[in-house]
Amino acid sequence: MKNLLLFLTRYNHCILFIILEVASFILIFRFNSYQGSVFFSSANVVAGKIYEWDSAVRTFFTMSTANRELNVRNLELEQMVRSLTEQLETVQKGDSATVKDVRSQVSAEYRLIPAKVITNSLNKKDNLITINKGEADGVRPDMGVACGNGVVGVVYMASQHYSVVIPILNAKSNISVRIKNRGYYGYLSWNGGLSDIAYVNDIPRYARFYRGAVIETSGYSSIFPPGIIVGKIEKAFNSHDGLSYKLQIRLSTDFGSLRDVCVIDNSSMEERIQLLMAAKDSLKIKTNE
Repeated sequence: MKNLLLFLTRYNHCILFIILEVASFILIFRFNSYQGSVFFSSANVVAGKIYEWDSAVRTFFTMSTANRELNVRNLELEQMVRSLTEQLETVQKGDSATVKDVRSQVSAEYRLIPAKVITNSLNKKDNLITINKGEADGVRPDMGVACGNGVVGVVYMASQHYSVVIPILNAKSNISVRIKNRGYYGYLSWNGGLSDIAYVNDIPRYARFYRGAVIETSGYSSIFPPGIIVGKIEKAFNSHDGLSYKLQIRLSTDFGSLRDVCVIDNSSMEERIQLLMAAKDSLKIKTNE
């Protein structure tokens, strides 16, 4: 208490000056409309800047979550559009399914597991990607991996909390694809070199297509559902034996900036393929008998 009194006694003139200054400013801005409006405008500018900085900081820390949600939503929408198109082409006029029915059907076909890329290589012949989801999250080998822009690769092995993915940019990658709306099928491969160029082999000679046509997954396996974009045709070459075409395509996925991906749990498709194989085996047995 004694120290406080000594402080007030020593600096009483300064304290009194500050009090009078504050009181003067309050009186000026409160009872003078022009000065009051200037102060109000300046205060709004300062407050606006503070809120803007706060929003930018919040956006930075929530961007990862937003990207993950956009990836999932983009893949869901692509499959919904595909299902709608197929149903509208097959059903009679006025008897098509509703969007809600199609969405339920698509959701029932597969489950998306969001994940983040931990490591990624581009300059090797056999590139690999590591993601931060594993068996504890439902990830298993031979599951497809995609992002909001298109196909990424296939899960090679999985531990409890991490998985290794063989991307398109790997010499061992071999994914069944087709030319969109054309029905011609082939196999996607990568021969090294540029990270945005790959090739589609075994396109039949009678196939008709054009530069810029979209290449998408065929759905002929349990790994990827049909209709996920892979890239666009840039050039066409004759195969070595001259019996088919080899297409050069520009990949839709930017592997250099790849951060957020989704693992595709397409268990229902796997069950249908297993059932089909079992039926074929049963027919073979009956034929032999």
